[in-house]
Amino acid sequence: MRRNIKLVIAYDGTDFCGWQRQDKDRTVQGEIELALEKMHGEPVSLAGCGRTDSGVHAVGQIANFFTDIDSIPSDRFSPALNTLLPHDVRILHSCGVDDNFHARFSAVSRTYRYFFICRSLLPHQRLYNVCLRRFPDIALLNAYGRLLLGETDCSIFAGAGDTSNSKNRYIYSSVFFTEGEKLIFEIRANAFLRNMVRSVAGTFLHYEENSASPEQLRKIIASGERSQAGPTLPPQGLFLWNVEY
Repeated sequence: MRRNIKLVIAYDGTDFCGWQRQDKDRTVQGEIELALEKMHGEPVSLAGCGRTDSGVHAVGQIANFFTDIDSIPSDRFSPALNTLLPHDVRILHSCGVDDNFHARFSAVSRTYRYFFICRSLLPHQRLYNVCLRRFPDIALLNAYGRLLLGETDCSIFAGAGDTSNSKNRYIYSSVFFTEGEKLIFEIRANAFLRNMVRSVAGTFLHYEENSASPEQLRKIIASGERSQAGPTLPPQGLFLWNVEY
């Protein structure tokens, strides 16, 4: 009997050209589909909840696939796949779901976290954090974050090549906070545009450093002019953290 299997996936994005399968480059989807093909003896299509860019990590990516294998319990696909996967991808959990479940289209929200260290990075930190070399004004950053809440035209944050028909996104939360020596930016939305999280974080930090008021930034965001956005930050501090259904 054909079953629909949901996977919770973690990966170190350092050596991947993003999530989405590509013909020549190494991707997370491609590696998992290779493992599924070895298991099934034929190609198996894997649907992910969304794409991550090259170098972006995940601790809560969601994907699903259909299987005709009846000898493996749903919760045992995770250890079975892990024996076939490289060291930088792990299936944290697997379970059976309704046939109507789709990792992308059934998702209600996605949460990303961006990790910053406000001093020079130690060698082991450089692939998983962005270096700020200063400590920003968190109250001002959070005032910026509140500007995005609700239904928002995010055109200013859309990366080159974004093909979304609509640039509006519903943003549930956008907040900066500290954990020990780290500054963390967490944003939760129904969906994201290409490079959007990296652009939001870069824009907020750029204008905070220049002491722009929330009202000034509100007008800049409303303009929709990509040229007014701050820098798109590097990917290594960014994690797909959670997906809700």
